[in-house]
Amino acid sequence: MTNLLAGIKDPKEEIDILELDKKIKEFRKGTLNEDRFRSFRLSRGVYGQRQPGVQMIRFKLPFGKISSKQLITIADVADEYSNGNLHLTTRQDVQIYFVSLDKTPELWAKLEQEDITLRGSCGNTVRNITASAIAGIDPKESFDVSPYAQELFKYFLRTPFSQELGRKFKIAFSSNDDDDAFTFMHDLGFIPKVKIVEGKIVRGFKVLIGGGLGAQPFLAKTASEFLEEDQIIPFTEAVIRVYDRYGERFNRQRARIKYLVNKIGIEQLLKYVEEERLAVTIKTVAINRESISIKPNTKKVSYTTFKISDTQKYKDWLATNVFEQKQQGFYGVNIKLFLGNLNSETARSLADIVNNYAADDIRITINQGFLLKFVPKAALPALFRTLDKLGFAEPGFNSVADITSCPGTATCALGITSSTGVAKELEKVIKEEYPELIYNSDIKIKISGCMNSCGQHSLAQIGFHGSSIKNGTATVPALQLVLGGGVLGNGEGRISEKIIKVPSKRAPAVLRTLFDDYEKNSENGELFNSYYDKKGKDHFYQLLKSFGETSTLQADEYLDWGHTEEFKTQIGVGECAGVLFDLVDTLIFEAEEKINWAESAFSENLFADSIYHSYAAIIGIAKVLLIEKNIFTNTHIGIINDFEKHFVVTSEISIEGAFKDFVLQINQNEPTRQFADKYLKDSKQFLEKALQIREIKSKIINN
Repeated sequence: MTNLLAGIKDPKEEIDILELDKKIKEFRKGTLNEDRFRSFRLSRGVYGQRQPGVQMIRFKLPFGKISSKQLITIADVADEYSNGNLHLTTRQDVQIYFVSLDKTPELWAKLEQEDITLRGSCGNTVRNITASAIAGIDPKESFDVSPYAQELFKYFLRTPFSQELGRKFKIAFSSNDDDDAFTFMHDLGFIPKVKIVEGKIVRGFKVLIGGGLGAQPFLAKTASEFLEEDQIIPFTEAVIRVYDRYGERFNRQRARIKYLVNKIGIEQLLKYVEEERLAVTIKTVAINRESISIKPNTKKVSYTTFKISDTQKYKDWLATNVFEQKQQGFYGVNIKLFLGNLNSETARSLADIVNNYAADDIRITINQGFLLKFVPKAALPALFRTLDKLGFAEPGFNSVADITSCPGTATCALGITSSTGVAKELEKVIKEEYPELIYNSDIKIKISGCMNSCGQHSLAQIGFHGSSIKNGTATVPALQLVLGGGVLGNGEGRISEKIIKVPSKRAPAVLRTLFDDYEKNSENGELFNSYYDKKGKDHFYQLLKSFGETSTLQADEYLDWGHTEEFKTQIGVGECAGVLFDLVDTLIFEAEEKINWAESAFSENLFADSIYHSYAAIIGIAKVLLIEKNIFTNTHIGIINDFEKHFVVTSEISIEGAFKDFVLQINQNEPTRQFADKYLKDSKQFLEKALQIREIKSKIINN
């Protein structure tokens, strides 16, 4: 490895690589604790897979920018150390899989020859900084945000206060008010703004803080309507310092900054940030606006004229994948890539295409595709033909037909069901049965293998996340359907709502039903979310209710997509998120959510529904307290009986009468307004008591 290190330009990267090599050897000898080593390697982009003994490696590519030479280097590394496959992520990174731990320092050293780092791509650090892929060529942009993302990336790559945070910290830049980088779903988001001060144009940003996806999504709050450009780095540093000091660490499921904002409020957080200004490293930082310079390809190429054989596909491709840049005479060309997957041979071919047709500035898009820049208009027919040979000219980029999905159970330990398998089936349905939807860029379909939303289902118009359903003694792979999420613009968005859980194999039928209902009943030009709001959540529940029935399950529905073996929920350690799959916190969230559902149903005079949601909340929170005593019960009646024994009889919690009588009021009363109101109040009081018990226990443990 010595020869490889000699070619590294940044001595800090060399130190990082040597340190990783040293820590691996210490871990192998047993002199380094496994948990500590895990934390160390994660912050160096080395991530344990679902499959034991191999690693996923994530390359940190700020705002998804990659040169053709870097792409070739990544392809070479994938061939030598992995299985030759690359995966593009929704955070504009590249991942490879099945890598030997002992080979990771050498792999990193080879990447570093082309200025590709692993530092901070995983773990509790400032993660890869994302930005609009169209930045720099966006006709709507006030200015190019790429240099700002680049400067933040460089500044926070190794700052000590950002390396061992309570959880990961994500930053995004959008190029205009359309907010295609989803700033409203980030820990910190920036939207470019300009204003005139004393006759001069001053650049700045609207700043969003405290957004996030995961099992409990939060919309970001506005921290500033206009923060001048020389303040974005000092402000970001102050925010991270405050988060490092005040953020949760014991309960890692509540350790993101969104929970801190929710707990203390945006005003108090900003007060802390202002107090922290004195401690920031630099009070003003002038951004080097020329740090990223995009130039057209100067290579002289003769684009042979020819007749397009598939004129309809070419027309569709031009309409959905190609747009004119703000630079006159040049075009941006988007490449739709199924789930962000390609092999090394195809990656090298793409690098050659870039060298012949575009600027040497490839961008990975947040929907797992590529964007080529500065393509001359005359080159479009030849480029289409060349891309088509690789399977890279499929129309419908960022449309209904361009589904986003995380890897799910293919590699992730947190995956519950096969997100990639169902994504493949849904794209097939769209392509074969609804081909006209390649022109629909309003509806986005996003799929996650679990509730943690790595596939961004929480902000989709139509989203799914992996789950399971019990049917007797069997477990059925399932998907939770969510609807109504999306971008509103200028840092505002909406979170999708849970509708119904269905067996995974019924997802295509669910999608057909949604499309058909929307096409039949929506008004001309009505957007999906407008239709969703007009019809209401219950309309969609009733529309799809039959798909959730377990009495009609067929034999193949007990198998997940792409699998022939019996389905089992095998949830392990989710290292990328830096947490264990915390069943307790998930159940608490669901109990609180059910209370909200009960209130909503009551307000709509759906008293039976309200009563059941109240009941389910009581059961859920009772299960939490039992689990924390290592008492696991798989039935509702078992939970009721065990809770009576371990909490009510012991007077650890006070309930008037028997717990069984308290809970089973549900089947002792008619679903009237009066009873629904009483039962909802009872469930709220019970939830409050249960959470108080947990808080007292936590304080005792901490003290």
